[in-house]
Amino acid sequence: MTDAPSLSVRHKRLIGILLLILVLGGIWYLLSRTPPSAPAFQRGAWNQATPVHVVPAARGSLDVQIKAIGTVTPLHSVVVRSRVDGELLRVHFNEGSEVEQGALLAEIDPAPYRARLAQAEGQAQQIQAQLANARADLELYEGLWEQDSIARQQLTSQRALVEELQGSLKANTAQVEDARLQLSWTRIVAPIAGRLGLRRIDPGNQVSSGDTEGLVTITQMRPIAVEFSVPEPDVPALRRAMAADGELAVQALDRDGRNLLASGRLQTLDSQIDLGTGTLRAKAVFANEDTALFPNQFVNVSLKLQTLSSVITIPSDAVQFGSRGTYVYLVNPEENRAYSRVITLGASADGRVAVVEGLDEGDLVVLEGLDRLRDGREVIISERDGE
Repeated sequence: MTDAPSLSVRHKRLIGILLLILVLGGIWYLLSRTPPSAPAFQRGAWNQATPVHVVPAARGSLDVQIKAIGTVTPLHSVVVRSRVDGELLRVHFNEGSEVEQGALLAEIDPAPYRARLAQAEGQAQQIQAQLANARADLELYEGLWEQDSIARQQLTSQRALVEELQGSLKANTAQVEDARLQLSWTRIVAPIAGRLGLRRIDPGNQVSSGDTEGLVTITQMRPIAVEFSVPEPDVPALRRAMAADGELAVQALDRDGRNLLASGRLQTLDSQIDLGTGTLRAKAVFANEDTALFPNQFVNVSLKLQTLSSVITIPSDAVQFGSRGTYVYLVNPEENRAYSRVITLGASADGRVAVVEGLDEGDLVVLEGLDRLRDGREVIISERDGE
């Protein structure tokens, strides 16, 4: 009876050992089997040839330019105001029309000023008559004085009277000139040639020399200026170009930068850099014969500093920046592999940059497909390269 329980224990131990062997064998099988094919495929896809688009480094000319946003500004803008007080009788201009300098614009009632002129002229005539009579008496007194027939005091008094009347005549003559000037100001003429704005007052209203709004504004349209700001880093190159060439060509383009509105020349630079913006104000002048530029219009300004001839250029998008500096990827067409090369850049314009050192004419530079490149990687040149 004691053998049966001991046999049962042995069976249990044997079964436990077998189960342990099975578990250990399963673990060994899972750890030692071949890795799945999906990760291997992914590593192979990363190492396969990368399609790229390349462009050859080209030798040619490059226009070095400064581009900015400018504002069209008239060289002269005048608010036409009355210089005398009175009723506005007539207006002789049409709103928005072109006028020449000296053209009659409006008339103020001249009657009060004609009366003042006549009064001043009458007083001048009266003083002239008094002066003529005093001079005649002075001549008589001088003869009597030589004959010792009058006292010296009487001669002295007559001379003083003549000088007094001469002073009065001179002052009255100035009053006549002032009255004549006031009368001439009742005819309001254009001080400059230009384009008229909207009329601000109608005939029949009283106008005054103290009116701030005035009658109308005249804006000179031809020639016209464009003011723009140049960043401080570009100022030295701009000043060198001005010293070398004198007059620099400037182009004004529309807001989209596609259509050329006018061509002109750089006139002047401001005397100091703005500390708040770090820019220098500049002014260009345009003939504006077709009035394509309008005051306060925003335009894109392109200022040509110089033209670099026979330089190697590449697209700016091909340039990479790293710890080694600026570099590009070149493709060796014999190996179909890409290699990086450090380059030295020069001036840039219109999406292209000059390469001072590091490239030769005809070198194939990678323009697209840069994100997965590294030194020695195999590449497939896109068919667009043949364009």
